[in-house]
Amino acid sequence: MKQRTVQQQMDDMIERLEETGEVPALFLHSCCAPCSSYVFEYLSDHFDITDFYYNPNISPEAEYRKRVEEIKRLIKEQPHKHEVKFREGKYDPESFYEAAKGLENCPEGGERCKKCFELRLRETAKEAKKQGIDLVTTTLTISPLKNAEVLNDVGVRVCKEEGVTWLPSDFKKKGGYQRSIELSKEYDLYRQNYCGCIFSKREAEDSRRAAIEKEASND
Repeated sequence: MKQRTVQQQMDDMIERLEETGEVPALFLHSCCAPCSSYVFEYLSDHFDITDFYYNPNISPEAEYRKRVEEIKRLIKEQPHKHEVKFREGKYDPESFYEAAKGLENCPEGGERCKKCFELRLRETAKEAKKQGIDLVTTTLTISPLKNAEVLNDVGVRVCKEEGVTWLPSDFKKKGGYQRSIELSKEYDLYRQNYCGCIFSKREAEDSRRAAIEKEASND
């Protein structure tokens, strides 16, 4: 039998919730306001959401603070059918550097990113358990640069180990990523030009520099 996609699994759950009228609590790990905009719009019709902002990978701290304030502004300004609450995790960059040790030169999307996913999703699962919320997922799957299969595999594993339930997602499906761009423009959201960590920033800067040099050489 063909395995159902994560989007089909999400659709099945939402269909059941619409039939029963149940509105379960959801602990949602978020990475930034632009990615969260569509996910809030999509899921707040069906869940009471606690948005958990835990991203110790983001560097420098000023960038981290900017992203925190932007997602708080979005929650305040965007209408939601059911409540979206905000909860900030500890900003502890050393935990990220420890997880990334030895993987500093891995390309974006490689093993370093997988370690980073595990760090953030495990803390999310632990905090969800403390708050008495069983259902957990992340906005990270909306990004075209993030591997949803890897994220869901990590999410399932850490949630099982921490005693909560992972909600499978691939929010880029059904036009989710494009809708996030539209919402970002509508709410004038700050859109960062790198994932968040110092290594992704360096890689993005190198790519921009190479593009500029290539353009200059063609003149």
